[in-house]
Amino acid sequence: MTHLPQLSIPATYMRGGTSKGVFFRLEDLPEAARVPGPARDALLMRVIGSPDPYGKHTDGMGGATSSTSKCVIIGPSTRPGHDVDYLYGQVSIDTAFVDWSGNCGNLSTAVGPFAVANGFIDPARLPENGSFAVRVWQANIGKTIVVHVPIADGQVQETGDFELDGVTFPAAEIVLEFMDPSDDGEGGGAMFPTGRLVDELEVPGLGSLPATMISAGIPTVFVNAADIGYDGTELQPAINEDQAALAMLEAIRVAGALRMGLIATPEEAATRQHTPKVAFVAPARDYVASSGKAIAAAGIDLNVRALSMGKLHHAMMGTCAVAIGTAAAIPGTLVNLAAGGGAREAVRFGHPSGTLRVGAEAREVDGRWTATKAIMSRSARVLMEGAVRVPAADGAA
Repeated sequence: MTHLPQLSIPATYMRGGTSKGVFFRLEDLPEAARVPGPARDALLMRVIGSPDPYGKHTDGMGGATSSTSKCVIIGPSTRPGHDVDYLYGQVSIDTAFVDWSGNCGNLSTAVGPFAVANGFIDPARLPENGSFAVRVWQANIGKTIVVHVPIADGQVQETGDFELDGVTFPAAEIVLEFMDPSDDGEGGGAMFPTGRLVDELEVPGLGSLPATMISAGIPTVFVNAADIGYDGTELQPAINEDQAALAMLEAIRVAGALRMGLIATPEEAATRQHTPKVAFVAPARDYVASSGKAIAAAGIDLNVRALSMGKLHHAMMGTCAVAIGTAAAIPGTLVNLAAGGGAREAVRFGHPSGTLRVGAEAREVDGRWTATKAIMSRSARVLMEGAVRVPAADGAA
């Protein structure tokens, strides 16, 4: 057989929030992978090491979890008033596809520092010390994200004392603003695709249960923990080692996707694993996080557990945090009721790794709810930079 050489593609391996992924400049990709299509998908799958029937990603850069099977492509912005275009691909672990249907809020944190460090920002615009607001066009969902990047001595500041539950070591704080995060898109019903704050969702094999279905940050289906047999303090093993629980939660997700107009048939859900998310909420309650840290009910407004790519997330997806904050700001949603009800502009919730605070601004105009902004703090840093190698046959050369 012919032995083809490996391609060497400039890349940066970055952590953003509680996720990590492989970052590329659009111009550095092989020509065939600079546009959407099979060549791009094949390249990113090979970079990550998917599909992997062993579920380990031993022969790739992925970590065989939804938080670590990710790729990001950054290019000069095609939109006025923005600095970069950001495209996110969620790579399936054991099947051959890349899901482009949504954003990664955690990796959005790293887009700003990457843009500064990789020449997308004119150095003359950067302060010697302080913060620089990188305006990012999130191309998957057509939204603006403002990433406030800390600058020290004219360079990205990565180290600091900001602690983020779900991340082992402290780093510099990065503030994210998700502008106009509500969705007027696929579902056709603005932020609440069904037009209601709470629906009765019919789930095959489970029956009817209350659900809040919202498109803000990312389409998300919220249900009450108590309605499905939980108390909201569960950690990953309680869900991820229970195949019946995973099947039930996937059934809820599929039913929600159908009601939100995201898919036309249940079968389509298999190729749309990234969206919608499904999460269950409960009133604040004491629990012990996965790190052993005690979380007191008095320090949080509610507990939330969310699934990503079919498994309970170890912390909280950034985009789902936007959905949580937005729903919490709207009286009457299940999230708002779990937090105690009433008007609020910020919420602190418990997740498997600890707590997170997110602020949101929402308003009702002519009977329709919209969100103007959601804000949270995360951190990011470069883990490795250089080049990733893939066999030429898989590299879209």
